[in-house]
Amino acid sequence: MAEKGSVFITGASTGIGETCALHLDKLGFRVFAGIRKAVDGAALRSRASERLVPVRLDISDEAEISQAARDIVETLGSEGLAGLINNAGIVVGGMLEFIPLDSLRMQLEINVVGQIAVTQAFLPSLRKARGRIVNISSVSGLISSPFTGAYSASKFALEALTDSLRMELQPWNIHVSLVEPGFVQTPIISKSFAAAQEMRAELPAEAVQLYGPAFSAVEDATRRESAKAVPPDVVAKAVEHALTARRPRTRYMVGANSGFQISLARLLPDRWRDSLITRRLGLK
Repeated sequence: MAEKGSVFITGASTGIGETCALHLDKLGFRVFAGIRKAVDGAALRSRASERLVPVRLDISDEAEISQAARDIVETLGSEGLAGLINNAGIVVGGMLEFIPLDSLRMQLEINVVGQIAVTQAFLPSLRKARGRIVNISSVSGLISSPFTGAYSASKFALEALTDSLRMELQPWNIHVSLVEPGFVQTPIISKSFAAAQEMRAELPAEAVQLYGPAFSAVEDATRRESAKAVPPDVVAKAVEHALTARRPRTRYMVGANSGFQISLARLLPDRWRDSLITRRLGLK
């Protein structure tokens, strides 16, 4: 049924995941697309070939992960899984002094623990096919900014886990890559702004007094930066290369501001970097 093998991608309802699912389907892969709602699966199917199979999955639900793995492995039989794209994730913003701990736990549960839970479930099938793993990280996994500490922590963790996993899986020739986008034109941008407004409305008066002007400045700067967002198909092409190239890269930096941020992370002393970031965000 598939010219290039079978892949599973999480978080395929919208944005990067949806674009990657459709792109890989057009290339001839059989795509198992993780979605949260049946209506999302139907919408995806309407734009894809008969090869694409929606799979109900909440990566914070162990039972759903196990069921998805059983169903897909049973469908594949001896073929094995050619690729796993860990894309699902959320963004939790806010000042660390006042961030609700349950929100912090949810950020780490979905963006860190969920990625490993899915990977563990599919590794036997990946080993069978000598498949590849692509983890969707972010430039926020290389450099952190004010009010994005929780999200950056989750992506920093994913970077570390991916590096370890890549070395651990060398004996079976299972290559593991990271894709590190900057701003991408997806619904997560508008969702993040809406979530930030909702979070701000729930802040105690003390938090608004202490951080209100800085939070507004960062929000304005983020809106300006998001205007430079790249289309999601740029990310899809990086994923394609990671899955198909004879020598895939360990990291794919994607987006207009990726190189700038990575240069900051690698080259500047901490205090210089802090000063440049805060000035860029209008905080000085």
